[in-house]
Amino acid sequence: MNTTRERERILVVDDSAPTLEVLHRNLASRQYVVFTASCAADAISLLEKTPVDLVITDMRMPKTSGIELIRHIRDNYRNVQVMMITGYPSIPDAVEAVKLGAEDYLPKPFTDEELFEAVRGSLDRARLRRAALASSPNVPSSPAGLLGDSEAMHAVYRSIEKAAGTTATVLITGESGTGKSWSHGEFTTPVLAFAAPFVPVNCGGIPENLLESEMFGHLKGAFTGATESRAGFFQTADGGTIFLDEIGQMSTMMQVKLLRVLQDRQVYMVGSTRGHIVDVRIVAATNKELLPMVARETFRDDLYYRLNVIRIELPPLRDRGDDILLLINHFTRRFSTEAGRPAPTFSDRALLALRSYHWPGNVRELENVIQRLVVMCDGSVIDAPDLPELMRFTALRAPNLNRSLKEIETEHIRIVLESAQGNKTQAARILGIDRKTLREKLKSLGIPDAE
Repeated sequence: MNTTRERERILVVDDSAPTLEVLHRNLASRQYVVFTASCAADAISLLEKTPVDLVITDMRMPKTSGIELIRHIRDNYRNVQVMMITGYPSIPDAVEAVKLGAEDYLPKPFTDEELFEAVRGSLDRARLRRAALASSPNVPSSPAGLLGDSEAMHAVYRSIEKAAGTTATVLITGESGTGKSWSHGEFTTPVLAFAAPFVPVNCGGIPENLLESEMFGHLKGAFTGATESRAGFFQTADGGTIFLDEIGQMSTMMQVKLLRVLQDRQVYMVGSTRGHIVDVRIVAATNKELLPMVARETFRDDLYYRLNVIRIELPPLRDRGDDILLLINHFTRRFSTEAGRPAPTFSDRALLALRSYHWPGNVRELENVIQRLVVMCDGSVIDAPDLPELMRFTALRAPNLNRSLKEIETEHIRIVLESAQGNKTQAARILGIDRKTLREKLKSLGIPDAE
């Protein structure tokens, strides 16, 4: 969500004037908007006229008790959190309050920090729930096809809007799975296209001996099997945009030929000495850090600076805050529709676990996890035990400094493979390696390589 979040509103209900004064002062000091009521009737009257995020109520009050007030709130207000405080704590009262829907139960006396922690926890759970249920993010200024309301994504939107109005070369960077090359429900490269046609090319997915022919075309008889002349991707994209995905996988020989196209705006078909002028806007993407590759002389510095005219860096999912919840909702709806079944809801524990996970595979990993949860869900609610093991809390999971690097690497590769449902191509992308390297690691670590 935006860092400029609206101030949250709290209603404190207690028949003790000194308690109301202390709670009002303490909560207001944390920038909450605080209302007070000395009885349940006044609280109900205020709720009818004023939106409130959290009600903190005493248990024992004259006429209408806090328990009755909780029941009234739960039956009449969908998104209001409730916290019970009492000077007469008892297990039956606590159980009753929680059964009726109180988010927390705080016995008096309590410290300021205990109060603030309980309030923050209640409001955070409500915020998670609202964000997960949101049908669409409130980002009217974002380019079509993008999801996210975090400041990190708004910075991306601003860059895209500026780049889309030019013909300058664009370099899109970011970790694997952040959405550089395809729409994961939240990023669409064609938004950057200057004009049609738009031609996407996966530089890492084309064998090296075919890449030049595929990129620039070939003449009949140029090599064995060239039975006819054929235009390449650059000729096909003439007048429009070519998108070069995984540019960091390109060999140094192909880098030289691409540099010539960038410099001269001419392509030479394989088997031809005559250049063809092309008017093409180039957008490139990579999950590799190109500058270290330049330093190692595995990526040409002159090509890097030609590509790095406008740079758009997509943030990792772990830096996007509550965008995770918007994407969870988006993927849940999408996969439920595809499966022809009602969309399940997520428990607070499941949402908190998903929100807290570090997502090394970013949006692609999240998409895979949600698809599996939707398909495998037996009921209408997805809870923490339904999540992959790594996302669940365990009291036995503690740092083990006696584990070898091989053990840690093996565990991580197994987890990524599981999140990718055994798809080695996706797993390799999440791990930031190619498929051949992944196979070699599986063999060296003793992990079965069955498809």
